[in-house]
Order: sequence, then structure tokens, then C-alpha cells
Amino acid sequence: MEMRKAFTEHPASVGETYGEHMRVSLGFARNLAVAAGAALVHAVVPSMCTKSASTRIRAMHDTISTGARGAAHAAEQVHSTAA
Repeated sequence: MEMRKAFTEHPASVGETYGEHMRVSLGFARNLAVAAGAALVHAVVPSMCTKSASTRIRAMHDTISTGARGAAHAAEQVHSTAA
């Protein structure tokens, strides 16, 4: 795989530039870190953060599942299960 393609092929498949994809991916990483922290707090004190992690994860799922990103994700799932 040519070097440039390694950085641009997947972002293009979801309708983004490399920079846009990086911003979105870093946002997911931040949300996952916050969700993990909330889940940790909830594990120690069950009455705290009762919906924080699941709300963030649902919002990320909605983002992943819509538009060009959703179509690319669905195609990727079909491809990976066929292998």
C-alpha cells in the first residue's frame, strides 16, 4: 500500500479528509476516555454516573451509524464477516 493511501483511503471512504477524520477520531477517543472514567466511578459508587457512559456510547454509535460513515461501517462489517 502506498504511503499516502494509508492515510487517506479510509477517511475518504467515510467522506472526510485526513484532518477531519483525525478530529472525529480524537473526539471518539476523548468520549471513550470520559465514558471509561464514568464507568469506573459507577463501579465504585453505583449511585453515581448511572447513565453517563451508556449515553456517550449511544451518541457515538449514532454518529458511526449515519451517513457515509454508517454505509462504510456496514460495508466493512460485511467484508470482515465474509473473510
